[in-house]
Amino acid sequence: MKSRKTNKQKIINDPIYGFITIPNSLIFDIIEHRYFQRLRRVTQMGLSNLVYPGANHTRFHHAIGCMHLMQKAVRVLRMKNVEISDDEANALYIAILLHDIGHGAFSHALEHSIVNGITHEEISLKFMKALNDEFDGKLSLAIKIFEGNYHREFLYQLISSQLDIDRLDYLKRDSFYTGVTEGNISSDRLIAMMNVVNDELVIEQKGIYSVEKFIIARRLMYWQVYLHKTGLVAENILVNVLRRAKELAMKGIELPASSAFKYFLYTPISESNFSNDTLDVFSQLDDYDVLSAIKEWVHHDDFILSSLAKMIIHRNLFKIEIQEKPFTEKYLKEVNDSVKSHLEIKEEDLNYFVFSNKIKNQAYNTDKPIKIYTKKGKLKDIAKASDQLNLKALTKPVVKYFLCYPKKMIN
Repeated sequence: MKSRKTNKQKIINDPIYGFITIPNSLIFDIIEHRYFQRLRRVTQMGLSNLVYPGANHTRFHHAIGCMHLMQKAVRVLRMKNVEISDDEANALYIAILLHDIGHGAFSHALEHSIVNGITHEEISLKFMKALNDEFDGKLSLAIKIFEGNYHREFLYQLISSQLDIDRLDYLKRDSFYTGVTEGNISSDRLIAMMNVVNDELVIEQKGIYSVEKFIIARRLMYWQVYLHKTGLVAENILVNVLRRAKELAMKGIELPASSAFKYFLYTPISESNFSNDTLDVFSQLDDYDVLSAIKEWVHHDDFILSSLAKMIIHRNLFKIEIQEKPFTEKYLKEVNDSVKSHLEIKEEDLNYFVFSNKIKNQAYNTDKPIKIYTKKGKLKDIAKASDQLNLKALTKPVVKYFLCYPKKMIN
């Protein structure tokens, strides 16, 4: 009996772009690989769905969308006589497809608590190298571009810059799924205005207003979505739950969790001991492991772990105060003393229930400028080329301070 051949010229129906074509069989096989399929089980926006119920889209969605936009960018640049070989184009598709593959469960929360000895970018690179071995070196050029080691700078800028393909997808996608229309940028228009001058990725002057809208949309999305106060509280509680679990695990206390999750709870992780075996276990870890463990921890004997777990599962979160100046030592002491007396917990455990930090948002960074290619053939930083006075203001970082503590415990 003949074995059935898989049709590798698949199309994927995306709610934002419509039909997305998988460009070739190598990319089809990478998408089919279990390392990449894990991204279906890692949400793009962590616990933002506690604020915006529609924000349940995954890293898989985002990666496929990025690949689609990269195909458009390559077509546009080739039409403008920018030479991009088939190998380079394919390397771009692979690099953008895999740029987020190293993100752990709930993305940044895991990075700040359980797997904190290595960044997601470093893990992405490890995944790419493991896949490269499996696919007989066919990802070598993609890795070179991803690392910024290829001699053509603009290819790297398409992967990572202030106006890269990653941002063009996630702003539009996150705007769509949250329903926050302020983030709905015109990625098609921005890509259509791309060009390359002196090996630099630039935007033609006709696209100046689209770039302005992109920068403003990014600022609004950060304050309205990514740094939304409720999302901020939820993310910090999640970090604290995981941090407490790790602390208990290091003391040898038994915690219910999946085998992959247990490995990371009970093993100290650093860049030096993150072997291929560790990578394989990491590839089995996703949001489902973390959430199901937290559901179990609701019933744990440890007061801190169970209290924090209940907050996430029942969405009964801390109160948050946000202001433009740091909180005074006097006020912080009052809050700490009040919570300590209500909860009757030790001084060293107080930071699980009362914590303060700062958030920073810089919509546009002039150190890595978006260059506008003027009709006179000159390159200008968008902040100088724009007649929008508020665009200059967006180059300054905005810092805010927040304080979290339990509700109904402050006199």
